[in-house]
Amino acid sequence: MMSFLLYALLIVRTVMGSDTSVDMLLTPFERWVDQYKIRFQTRQHFYDVLQKWVANDEYITNVNEDNREYILGHNQFSGMDQIDFVKYVTANNEAFMYNKSYDPHTFNNSLYIPSSVNWLEAGYVTSVKDQGQCGSCWSFSTTGALESAYGIKYGKLLSFSEQQLVDCDNFKNGGKDHGCNGGLMDNAFSWINKNNGLCQESDYPYISGNGKSGSCQTSCINIPNSKIKSYIDVVVGDSYLMNALAVQPISIAIEADQRDFQLYKAGVFTGTCGTNLDHGVLVVGYGSESGKDYYLVKNSWGVTWGENGYIKLGRGPEYNNGKGQCGILLEASYPVL
Repeated sequence: MMSFLLYALLIVRTVMGSDTSVDMLLTPFERWVDQYKIRFQTRQHFYDVLQKWVANDEYITNVNEDNREYILGHNQFSGMDQIDFVKYVTANNEAFMYNKSYDPHTFNNSLYIPSSVNWLEAGYVTSVKDQGQCGSCWSFSTTGALESAYGIKYGKLLSFSEQQLVDCDNFKNGGKDHGCNGGLMDNAFSWINKNNGLCQESDYPYISGNGKSGSCQTSCINIPNSKIKSYIDVVVGDSYLMNALAVQPISIAIEADQRDFQLYKAGVFTGTCGTNLDHGVLVVGYGSESGKDYYLVKNSWGVTWGENGYIKLGRGPEYNNGKGQCGILLEASYPVL
């Protein structure tokens, strides 16, 4: 049977033409396959992944040659087109239909806003996690906000259980979310209130990276004082979000299905990005880099994506008619302990 390597030589010649240096493409592709432990079920699957990787490699090169404020690079999603990518990582965006009721006394726009905030550097953000092939981003955003709020209030940074939310925060157990099929952070905050807290991740570890939820386990013990008393929805606007970030990290929803977002590597992301919210993440601060203002956002796609699992989203009224880059301002909220 023809080896995959020989098959790859023939495919690259077909895709790129006989004048293309095969080794220049195959060597980095082989490194990528080895780094991310890519497994091929059939020759057709191999051909499909290779073709998409080559297309993304060319796209990365073209974008980076534009000298934008950000750069792209290969990651675990390099063998996917946009359809594959959306199917793999984003939740059902219907979960993020926003219908906010605001407390006008929550924020005062005249409050002092620091020039920069970074809760990661302050030591109140847990390490980057990986949701895998499960639309559980909402649970990671929820635990991220809870972890930081708990650490700031009690001086102890703990990792809370996403799996408990994925398995238990559903209609059967008094919740409104849908496990690997999506959810909403405000719903999860409410469920944690009803549940009188949440367990530690080590007592209820994450196992849904394969895209499957489990049955709700009740043997773990909720962390003392982890009950969420209430949650605050942040009024749409940069000043309001910055005011909130001066207090603690904030759960947000964004649109994450664009190609530049998929292949983001570093810098301030100012690329095309809409407001069709489909992904829950955590904003942990804001600042400026090379004259560009940004929000620092913790993702849940592991450390091999972006800047060690983070992205700097452009900040300012010029993004999406004041809705924020990728819609960052539309669905911001945080828990109160």
